Amino acid sequence: MVQIGLLLSDVPKSVSPQQQFSDVLRITEAAQRNGFTYIAIGQHFLYGELRWLQPVPLLARLSAHVDPNVKLVTQIMIVPAYHPVVLAEEIATLDVVTEGRLIFGAGIGYRPEEFGYLGIPFKERASRMDESLEIMRQLWTKDKVTYHGKHWQLDDVAPHIWPTQQPHPPIWIGAQKMPGVRRAGRLGDAYACPPEASLEEARARYDAVREGFAARGKEFTPQPLRRNVLVADSREQALEEYARVAKGKYLSYASKGFDMMDKKELEESFAETIAGHAVLGSPDEVIAQLTELITQLPVDPLLIRPQWPSMNADETIAAIDRFGRDVAPAILALEGGK
Repeated sequence: MVQIGLLLSDVPKSVSPQQQFSDVLRITEAAQRNGFTYIAIGQHFLYGELRWLQPVPLLARLSAHVDPNVKLVTQIMIVPAYHPVVLAEEIATLDVVTEGRLIFGAGIGYRPEEFGYLGIPFKERASRMDESLEIMRQLWTKDKVTYHGKHWQLDDVAPHIWPTQQPHPPIWIGAQKMPGVRRAGRLGDAYACPPEASLEEARARYDAVREGFAARGKEFTPQPLRRNVLVADSREQALEEYARVAKGKYLSYASKGFDMMDKKELEESFAETIAGHAVLGSPDEVIAQLTELITQLPVDPLLIRPQWPSMNADETIAAIDRFGRDVAPAILALEGGK
């Protein structure tokens, strides 16, 4: 049975942090009652007109709010922004606090200015990511660690915080380009395919991960797939509503250096530009689109994004309730592809 998860959204700064947190509690409650068993949140720093609540403290709080079967996902944390010792201890502590329900979603980031704010060379982020994951794994699994790399040196240090999960929380690596996909195959436990990838692109990426797993003798199992979803009475209504709630965020992505988005194409032909990846339409149309993805690809869980910064909590909860009523039962009954 394929499980379903919720991708939480960033929100405008005009919403207070206190209101944002209150809304998150309501939204996660709605997700649970509609059969969602994963709650995931992303990360950015100094994000301008939008805000993310930082994932480690938020998920620590949510772990006491959600049901015991719900997994909590950092989707994603910008690993090169941290010293690996700091991040290893934060994630190990979060796994303890969540009682072993944590999934560590990791990525290299794409905004040069974020690295500039932190005094980290943008061009070093891939090598820092690789070293960090190697160091973190050792800190989670060994009594003594010695590591001599390009960026960090550790000599016979003694870790003092170990995760609840053994050997450590699952590492989901997110990436938009093939070098990052291959990194997931080399260093990750799963590849969290982004929502902008078409079915064929996702298939090629999962095949690359499968090859990486095989090279290190690791079993390939169903992988997380992210998708942007909107259910309406008809496809026309869904397209109109999706443009209203999501187009601004797509344009924001393009302006912030997210190179999977072309600003001119989004402005001139939004519906055509998003047609290859966004799952939109009537309940039957959405079920058909998601069924094709899940049966053609090795998917589990399916992580959906029903929320955009332009939506308030009531609109988001209504979208989750509709998905739960009209779509989720059919999806939960599916067996994922292999």
